[in-house]
Amino acid sequence: MFGALLRKFGWDRTGSLEPGVTTMDATRQLMGAPDMEWHEKREVIWEYAFTPEGTRNYMLAFDANRMLSRVEQVLTPENFAQVQPGMSRDTIRRLLGRPATRVVFERRGEEVWDWKMPASSDVVAHFNVHFDLAGSVTGTSRTERSLGA
Repeated sequence: MFGALLRKFGWDRTGSLEPGVTTMDATRQLMGAPDMEWHEKREVIWEYAFTPEGTRNYMLAFDANRMLSRVEQVLTPENFAQVQPGMSRDTIRRLLGRPATRVVFERRGEEVWDWKMPASSDVVAHFNVHFDLAGSVTGTSRTERSLGA
């Protein structure tokens, strides 16, 4: 709970984590409980989201010995470019972490998730993923809003 509150206000403690040195228990003490956990082949992945206001979501990978193996900031142009039609909600959540917002447009038969992107000081930008109501990606878009307007 405390870690989630710190993240809500943008306090990023991932710089204190060292792959090969930091354990799962130490990570939980420093960062709080993860927002999501995935069990993959030989790793456990913990998600730490800084949404809705932040422009960072992290995936922390732990090996079989419960040792941190990598820290990955997933809100990147490279990851945005990986989003393809037909992908599932679960796949997108694993790729980008928790979205800032989720909005369902019943009449259009669409659900849209968005993530705040790094932008210039006078522009707020969001990367949007569009799903059909069955949960498959139908496309992506980008929205920008000037802070001066």
